[in-house]
Amino acid sequence: MGASQVVISDLSADRLAKAKELGADFLLPVKREDVPEEMGKRVEGMLGGMPNISIECTGAESSIQTAIYATHSGGVVVLVGLGASMATVPLLNASVREVDIRGVFRYCNTWPMAIAMLASKGVNVKPLVTHRFPLEEAVQAFETTRQGLGVKVMLKCDKNDQNP
Repeated sequence: MGASQVVISDLSADRLAKAKELGADFLLPVKREDVPEEMGKRVEGMLGGMPNISIECTGAESSIQTAIYATHSGGVVVLVGLGASMATVPLLNASVREVDIRGVFRYCNTWPMAIAMLASKGVNVKPLVTHRFPLEEAVQAFETTRQGLGVKVMLKCDKNDQNP
């Protein structure tokens, strides 16, 4: 299981650095004003071709659009991120190129594989948890997340377990 090459895009330079540290092959810094069709071409240029699968994790309309434009004809765009209830997407582009758009809600049916990978130590997720807060500091934890700091912010609910 796995991808032969991975492109990660993000607004945050810190998140991109973490992605590189964890094995991303290519980093694509984005700005809010970037044009999705052009970003799709940048992905193609980095990979030397269009990816067969694009996984969109933000729910941001422009990211969904970029994923559709970037994905190879006959490929799949997986929508993981939840954004607005309505989004403008290049549906005709996806349709004529036979790009499938699939949604994943709460990662249905992925838990057994994820648990097995963690149990076998096949993946190390510890570096993804960049901030930890005791429950009493929940407001600060949510503020850290709102500001886009770090990757994953964890609330520690057990007062006896405040270790990282």
